[in-house]
Amino acid sequence: MKRLFCLAAIAAALMGQSVIANAAGLELSVGETGESTQTYRLGVQFDWDKSWFQTDVGRLTGYWNGAYTYWSGDKSSGNNSLSFSPVFVYEFGSASIKPYVEAGIGVAVFSSTRVEDQKLSTAFLFEDRVGFGLRFNNGHEVGIRATHYSNGGIKEPNSGVESYALHYTVPF
Repeated sequence: MKRLFCLAAIAAALMGQSVIANAAGLELSVGETGESTQTYRLGVQFDWDKSWFQTDVGRLTGYWNGAYTYWSGDKSSGNNSLSFSPVFVYEFGSASIKPYVEAGIGVAVFSSTRVEDQKLSTAFLFEDRVGFGLRFNNGHEVGIRATHYSNGGIKEPNSGVESYALHYTVPF
């Protein structure tokens, strides 16, 4: 599994030059799990450039997110994950600072099936997220996010793991 993960990471890095050129933003995130494992996430965000239900209150929009996360803890040092998620965002208002809420469900691949004392059973997991924050007119974004990883009942045990993080997105 580690060989497959390394090959996927190399392929992502090689394709990254052209992909990053089309990205809307670079996401930087620092968080922690319930087991005190630190998470460090680096991702790219691609806006959908679409709006639904636009009113004076706000609008529904979204983005694609691809990310690499490093999991650093006493028992899980060196664990890595790659993830990809579509994310729906509801932005409130039309001022220069827009509060938002977000939710998404995607997929992730871990290099190890353990994060601290949590046994994930499979390296392939689903990534569920909810968050909120502020978007600025210049494209910068800051927020808080809770992300849950589990195998969705594909194999037992399915204990899963959650990460709670602060994130900052820099526009390209």
